[in-house]
Order: sequence, then C-alpha cells, then structure tokens
Amino acid sequence: MKYDRNNALIESSIPGLPPPRRGKVRDIYDVEDALLMVASDRISAFDCVMPNGIPDKGRVLTQMSLFWFDLLKWMPNHVISTDTNEYPEQARAVAADLEGRSMLVKKVETIPIECVARGYLVGSGWKEYQKSGSVCGVHLKPGYVQADKLEKPIFTPACKAEYGEHDENIPFARAVELTSAERAAELRELTLKIYSTAADYAAGRGIIIADTKFEFGLEDNRVILIDEVLTPDSSRFWPAPEYATGINPPSLDKQFVRDYLESVGFNKTPPAPTLPDDVVEKTRQKYISALETLTGKGLD
Repeated sequence: MKYDRNNALIESSIPGLPPPRRGKVRDIYDVEDALLMVASDRISAFDCVMPNGIPDKGRVLTQMSLFWFDLLKWMPNHVISTDTNEYPEQARAVAADLEGRSMLVKKVETIPIECVARGYLVGSGWKEYQKSGSVCGVHLKPGYVQADKLEKPIFTPACKAEYGEHDENIPFARAVELTSAERAAELRELTLKIYSTAADYAAGRGIIIADTKFEFGLEDNRVILIDEVLTPDSSRFWPAPEYATGINPPSLDKQFVRDYLESVGFNKTPPAPTLPDDVVEKTRQKYISALETLTGKGLD
C-alpha cells in the first residue's frame, strides 16, 4: 500500500492478485466471479487527480454509499459483502488496510452513461443556462439566478470520461443512442426517483442535495445501482442554514478543492498541484461532517 505523508492511501496493492484497474479514486481488482472495489484517498477535481490525498476520504465514501444503499432498499445494487473475512484469501492478508474502505461487488455490465440529477442551478449547469437557457437540452424558464431551486429536478446525463479526461454533458437523445429509448427513459425515471428520495431525507437533516450523479449496471438485463452513491465526491451538499442564491453556496464536498485550484490559477490539465496541508485538513473535515450530518454516525 502506498500512503502519503498525511497517511492518505494513494494506491492500494494486494500481493497475489493481478494489478487493479485504477480509476480516479477507486482501485478495482478482478477476483474471478466478483470485483473487489477499494476506495483510496485520492481526490480529483476538474477530472485531474491530485498528487496527494485526503486522509480517511475513502472510508467516508464507502460508509456513505453503504448508508444510502441500505436506505434505498427498493433499488437493487451491486454489493455482495463488506466483511473482509469473506474476501479472497489474498485480500484478507491486508484486511487492516481494506477495512471500512472496500466492497466485494457483483460483476455486471456497466451502462455507459453518468446519470445526473439536478435540483438546483449551479456549476456547469448554471454556466450552460447562462449561455443557452437550457441544460443538456432541457429548456428552462428565464430568470433563474445562480443556485436557484428548479421548479422540478431534471435529468442531465453525461458520458463517463476515461481516466484523465473530462466528462461530457449530453442531451437525452444521445443517451437514447447509447442505450435505447426504453432504457434511457428507465434511467431517467430511476435517477429522479432516487434523487428525490435522498433529497427529502437530507432536507430533514439540514442538508440540501443540489445535484448528484449515479451509475447503473445490468444484471440479467435488470438495472442495478453500482459504484458510489450520494457521496461528497458524486454530489453537491449544501448546509441549509448557509444556503443563498446569487452565489455558489458553501458546501460539504470537494467544491472546496475546486475553489482552491481556481484561486491559484490551475489550468485544469494534468499535472495537478500538490494540495497544501490546510486545504487537505479542511476538506477532510467537510467530508466527515457530511457523513456525520447525513448518517448520524462518524467514521467507524
């Protein structure tokens, strides 16, 4: 295992298993009939991975995802087990490193679309609206300001980027081309239902979920929820008492890192700069605060 000087897990390694497929955050090991997904502490912004990580971030992502998987019991998902005693023998040898940040999951066909739900107009959606009055082909009424709540949540799909590349927002028609009319409609319905369920729950905990993205897979032609769910990496969490329109509200997610990178003039292409220790620690606290506020529990 490779840790940085702040004890953030940068790269996992499991002797006896083939090298993993490394994403921006997760290391994925092929273990015959399943996949072992390890959430590192790497952090990406503008689709660039930072050279140093956020300690405990992978544990936060894993525990939050498991919380939401449990809350959304009606939606089938890919989790087989998080008990390291049930992992392959090679993985059990490094159980202490994997504890709390890993999942044994089903092998399924990944649907090649990031399914984004937006309840508020912010980020890339706000930028697009200012130019065209629409977001991913969804026409919106005039007069919205930054961070406004939309009349109703919208589905704005994206093409998932390869490592080091930028995700691409796409219109619904393109999602139909990548899947089918029936499948794209199903993904839209599921995305908005999951978002609305989670947003209602979070509102009761004093958190606004401005937007979020999901990934789905196919198990025997049945759509199931995969990867991470409603984490500070995949979502925009705003503490309700600090919410205001006309600005980008303070958030409990990696927007803090994006803001820092913007402040130092990062050109949004690799290599990314090393994050200062104070940015690392403040980001860590934001992730842990999101976990504690939404789940009522801290890091196990």
